[in-house]
Amino acid sequence: MPERLQQLQHWLTSACEINDFKIEPASGDASFRRYFRVTTPEGRSLIAMDAPPEKESCREFVDIARRFAGLGLNVPGILQEDHENGFLLLDDLGNRLYLSELDESNVERYYGDALSALMVLQATCDTANLPAYDEQLLINEMELFREWLVTQHYRQTLTDDQNIMLDNVFSLLAANALEQPQVCVHRDYHSRNLMVSEQADRPTPGIIDFQDAVIGPITYDLVSLIKDCYIRWPRHRVVDWAKGYAQLCIQSGLLRPEQEDNFLRWFDLMGVQRHLKAAGIFARLSIRDGKYGYLADIPRTLSYITELKDEYPELKDLISLIETLPA
Repeated sequence: MPERLQQLQHWLTSACEINDFKIEPASGDASFRRYFRVTTPEGRSLIAMDAPPEKESCREFVDIARRFAGLGLNVPGILQEDHENGFLLLDDLGNRLYLSELDESNVERYYGDALSALMVLQATCDTANLPAYDEQLLINEMELFREWLVTQHYRQTLTDDQNIMLDNVFSLLAANALEQPQVCVHRDYHSRNLMVSEQADRPTPGIIDFQDAVIGPITYDLVSLIKDCYIRWPRHRVVDWAKGYAQLCIQSGLLRPEQEDNFLRWFDLMGVQRHLKAAGIFARLSIRDGKYGYLADIPRTLSYITELKDEYPELKDLISLIETLPA
């Protein structure tokens, strides 16, 4: 048995006083964090988080979980914590991910629930001491596309003109993000981190993987949800959802009425930033971490950018570059 898992089991017994249990992997993570489902003979189900302290921190997870819970959002309760060793014991929100549940019969209801929760998050979350989604972070994320996807995964050598073009596009996209109203941003608000609640007393969605929350653009989490890297809906439907959410933002005071005309552009260009980042991360997960399953999500992710070809002339050269990459 791996030493880290032995340490976790010992912690569950000694600190959490769970003396008889079954433990099995609950889910993976795109980071070094791992989750295990802990089941007792009485049928109680809990989640143990293993976040190696030399690579991850539990403190952000605990902080954001308590902020979100204070808003009435459905997040895992923190039952036990050991920051020194990187272990948490959490409520189990179940295993019904949005990704495995979404279909034509329920998408409007489930997305309606997710958008309502997002509105609560954006309108009421205390953002004190959260890091800013600043220009450098935005650009660093997009550099993952250049370094890991284009250069390392596809082994393409960019010309000087192409590098200058990417620099200019990255600056454009960062400026687009920074000119938007700034709110609490979950940062991974999508179908693999939202859950259909199995408990009548807890609302859908259950929300997980929120530890990287920042203060950032109002459209970022909306893009993550309705331009999801893991499931795709027709462009016209996505636009309708985005415009509907803009109306909610106006009603809640997050947007001024005169900003509505800019909202779709903010949303679309925010999507380009996120999808450049995500495609680069998927390539890095494959090359660096041996997590090859994410490669299948790259074409879908980049298709959100190429579909804008006729709407945003300033993206023409970026889209031309993407279209030259191997399928």
